[in-house]
Amino acid sequence: MRCLFRTGFLRQYSTMSLPGPATSSPFTRAVVSSMRKIYPESLADKSWDNTGLLLEAPFNPARRQKNSVLLTVDLTKAVADEAIKRRDSVIVAYHPIIFRGLKSITLSDPQQQSLLRLAQEGISVYCPHTAVDAVPGGMADWLCDLVTGAISPENSTAVTNLSSSSSNYSQPTYVQPPSSITASSATPHTRSTIHPSAGPVPEGFESAGMGRLVTFAKPQPLSSIIDLIARGTGNPAGFSVAIPQSASLDSIQIRTVGVCPGSGAGVLMKATSSGPPDLLFTGELSHHDALAAIERGSAVVALFHSNTERGYIRGVMRKKLEEALREEWATSSKEGISTLEEITKQGATGAADGLEAAWKDQEVRVDVSENDRDPYGIVIRRGLA
Repeated sequence: MRCLFRTGFLRQYSTMSLPGPATSSPFTRAVVSSMRKIYPESLADKSWDNTGLLLEAPFNPARRQKNSVLLTVDLTKAVADEAIKRRDSVIVAYHPIIFRGLKSITLSDPQQQSLLRLAQEGISVYCPHTAVDAVPGGMADWLCDLVTGAISPENSTAVTNLSSSSSNYSQPTYVQPPSSITASSATPHTRSTIHPSAGPVPEGFESAGMGRLVTFAKPQPLSSIIDLIARGTGNPAGFSVAIPQSASLDSIQIRTVGVCPGSGAGVLMKATSSGPPDLLFTGELSHHDALAAIERGSAVVALFHSNTERGYIRGVMRKKLEEALREEWATSSKEGISTLEEITKQGATGAADGLEAAWKDQEVRVDVSENDRDPYGIVIRRGLA
């Protein structure tokens, strides 16, 4: 394996000339390798999803980016500006910035403009999406931890609320997840995968799949579960709850909870043989799906699409990626330095000089975007806040 790595490495870098190398940076490759180990791409739902390295920016040793990663749910212009200012090497965007086939890439489209600017600056984009949903211990299991009380936020009041120029309504408030979470004592329950990943799955990921079904040992009050969800997601100013018209919030007891990040109808509406579970917990559900759920006696909690996802990025993914990346970079940079003499012998002196600086830089940093937020906020009529 080591011999194959060295051969491939030499093939990629020995012919490099400045400017215009046709390969991504060594650090970018380490980030991609780390993400694939934590969230195997084979677990993503490739029938519709678009995951993996979606933008591979060329490496320019003469203008090297920092060994840093910016995590975000959505890659917006504001997040792209943030990464460019920080001089990150990679943006890991949970949602794919390229979702359907492109016939052109032009500056007239705002999202494509961000991609072109990032490529120009040497910043690559990796998007894991449903691979994160599917893995054991991934985003779906994190949502299970919220509703069972298995994690407790250390800061649950971080909600952005801007001043308002309106006399009747506030400016939108946007959910900001807690800055950190700690393990707590979970309410006794079992959990299972609703739609297991088709085999074969990578070793260690046998329980992977879309959606989770939580079954409490004893029914829990819906009002208590709502409190857990609110605390775990930053105490939003409000979110959508649907209940059967014949019931009141305080009267509803929940035995089973179906959880799914993002838009969960396709996963949750047939989560059990008898239909939806007692509670559907997801980011968004259509009007008609919500009606169908409550007519069957279920309740629904919908936080807006990415508010079910952003807390995991901050509370779990950042630490996982940083730990895996430090190990990956320590190994790959050591291997890279050992090849510099062979690269120089093949006449790529300029490239070797630039690569030497890249390989010897042992800084590794993974941060969460400060500008990432769900497109929806909540405006509150004054006097009711």
